[in-house]
Parts: sequence; structure tokens; C-alpha cells
Amino acid sequence: MFNQPMYEILNGKALNRRGYLDVLSGEKDLSEIAGHSSFKAALTSFILGKIATGVKKGRYLLATNQVGLTIDPGSELILDIAIFNRAGLALTEKYFDVPPLVAIEIDVNIEPEEFAGGETDYVHEKTQRLLDFGVERVIWVTTQPKKIFVATQTAPWLTQNWDADVPVLDDVVLNLAGLLKEEEIEV
Repeated sequence: MFNQPMYEILNGKALNRRGYLDVLSGEKDLSEIAGHSSFKAALTSFILGKIATGVKKGRYLLATNQVGLTIDPGSELILDIAIFNRAGLALTEKYFDVPPLVAIEIDVNIEPEEFAGGETDYVHEKTQRLLDFGVERVIWVTTQPKKIFVATQTAPWLTQNWDADVPVLDDVVLNLAGLLKEEEIEV
């Protein structure tokens, strides 16, 4: 799907990559919207590194790079980072078809105009589908504004600033402001 306009399918609705309307209007080429910004790529790496150094070795599979997840034929989702329990996990040439324990998304990657309420409706609908599928924790990181949104199956959904301590899994706690400071990145 990398060079295709479609990013994912949610509840039977094909969702185009963010920026695709600019491609249709001739303002951009498809190749200009296919990748992520240098900041998003680095932020994803920093988050993944933080998690990798904190979780129990061999117990989890940390996946990144547009992780494909098939919930049902009408919902094929893409995740920025997914943490799976390794027990019984089969790796194939197809999308994952079991829920990760944790799904982490960094910014909205679809055309938000495809939802009546824009990005907020999309984030809530995708989050609810992931939780209904069995994901235990969904974390959304937004770079503008700098917020972190956490949803679980059992607690109220919370939106916090980047300096909040957010539990991820086991003893891993994510504090984006602190992590970026450790990496000597100013935003």
C-alpha cells in the first residue's frame, strides 16, 4: 500500500493517506505523502527504543513500520508501533490477525475530512475498534498539539501533555518530554 492513495480500511470505509487531496489537486506527487517526516520517524524510533530497553526480553514482539492489523474483512488497520505477546504468535506474509497488547499511533495519517468530526472522530472510532478487538492499551501521540491520548478497556480515556508519565507495559513508563530531553531534541 506504500505508494497507493489508500492508507487503511476502517469499518468498511477506505481511508486515503493524509495529503492525498493535495495529490488530486496537483499540489503534490503521491511520493511526497508516502513517507513520514524526519521528526515523526525519529520520535517513533525513540519511543520504540524506550520500550525495548524496558520490557522483559523474549516475552514481547515490538513491531513498527506501518504494522498491518486485520480485525475483520472490513477493517484492515495500520499501526505505527504494536507490542504483541510472543506466546503463540505466528509470523506470516499477511497482516497480523491477533490483537497487540499495546497499539501506539503518532499523528493522524489519513485525510481527516473523511470523518464528519475530523481527526477526533477518526481517533475515537479507530481506538474503539482496537479496544473491541482486544487491544489492552491504545496510545496516540500528537505532535501538534503536543498531547498524548491514552485509552484502555477499563479506565476513562485521558488526554495529557507530553510531560505526563504514561504507563505502557510492565514497568515501562513513557514521558515524551523527558525522552526528547534525553535524546537532546528540542521541539
